[in-house]
Amino acid sequence: MKELFTETGLRWLWLTAVFLLADQVTKQLVVSNMDLYQSIDILPFFNLTYVHNPGAAFSFLADQGGWQRWFFTAIASIASIIFIVWLAKTPKQQALLSAAFALMLSGAVGNLIDRVLFGYVIDFLHFYGFGYDFPAFNIADSMIFIGAALMIFDSFKNGESDKKTQDINS
Repeated sequence: MKELFTETGLRWLWLTAVFLLADQVTKQLVVSNMDLYQSIDILPFFNLTYVHNPGAAFSFLADQGGWQRWFFTAIASIASIIFIVWLAKTPKQQALLSAAFALMLSGAVGNLIDRVLFGYVIDFLHFYGFGYDFPAFNIADSMIFIGAALMIFDSFKNGESDKKTQDINS
């Protein structure tokens, strides 16, 4: 059992815990200190804007009758289980891929907690500029995005190392 946490990607669960905690703490700070829809100017391109998102990314399906709460709860639950399984199957040598899975797990669980407790996700990071006004998001969303980007980067990196290995063996 010890090997499962020392020889696999599960050794990166600490990263999941750090960003899950950061996500939940920042959301509660926003809820405790801001009114719903309140916006605080921080930079010329960034505000803290407190909103509830009953939908998914970019408020997808937010205007539905409430069934989406349980749909997205199920998706986040399944995704979380998949990330844990992938972490358990990833060798410790694949640190970048393990970190990617750990970050995506923290994001999935962070938003899952909101959906279960409130029926919506608490969003507050609001970027805009150059004619664009991006929907507000949160730390959990950021970790999902960064984790996915790292996973894509790792796939290219591994593809290059596989090609180098093939070239050497040719």
